[in-house]
Amino acid sequence: MNTLKKFQLDNKAAVVTGSGQGIGRGIALALADVGANLVINARREGDVSETAQMVRDLGSEAIEIVGDIREIGSEAIADACVDAFGSLDIWVNNVGGTDEKRNRTLLDTPDEIFSSQLDLNLTTAFQGTKAAANRMPEGGCIINISSGAGMRGSAFTGPYAAAKAGMLNMTETFALELADRDIRVNAVSPGPVITEAYQEMVDVNEEKARQIAASIPLGRLGSPDDIATAVVFLSSDASSWITGQNILVSGGRTHRTVQYQDKKSS
Repeated sequence: MNTLKKFQLDNKAAVVTGSGQGIGRGIALALADVGANLVINARREGDVSETAQMVRDLGSEAIEIVGDIREIGSEAIADACVDAFGSLDIWVNNVGGTDEKRNRTLLDTPDEIFSSQLDLNLTTAFQGTKAAANRMPEGGCIINISSGAGMRGSAFTGPYAAAKAGMLNMTETFALELADRDIRVNAVSPGPVITEAYQEMVDVNEEKARQIAASIPLGRLGSPDDIATAVVFLSSDASSWITGQNILVSGGRTHRTVQYQDKKSS
């Protein structure tokens, strides 16, 4: 028995959408570090090139696909992976966030903003999962990057939270429907990780960051590496009997612990 070997992904082919920076970049580098070859996709060419070179520096292969996945399409990205590496073994639906630069109540949210949030955060994952599953061998892995916001009411970011909640339900449904092909579908829900995408939704200064960290039982904000290692686990044989699950990676922070911390400090 070699437990450590179960975490290796030597010569597996992985797609990480939205992997130009932040959590997506962290996931791509972690997968490369355990042997996977990567398809890097993001909207900015400089971010894609930088991440791809970091993957190559770790000894893995990388191909670069620049552009908005809503315009390129998941099918084209999946085909590019198979053409480059001969297979598609791991697909991470990481792309998401918000094109909206302000917070709103749901009552103040225009229909087109709500629809665009569903498109970016839920529909892309639906399309990505279909494209991946149609090209995967038995034993493939699909991982959805959701959010703690999708597990509770989320004032002022309602469309985003609704999309992420839908992603969690979709994760369970795809897991059931793909189980007979031994394709596992799981989700990872990050807590507060101060990336550029997070800043776009919630403007965080140093004082606000300290307040958020104080609400986390483990006493610190998360990092892309914290999320990436959970993805590596779910991509590997170490999790071969896990599907349809959501791992909340948040330092112990849930809506219940936030309420507890608020009472404790009052």
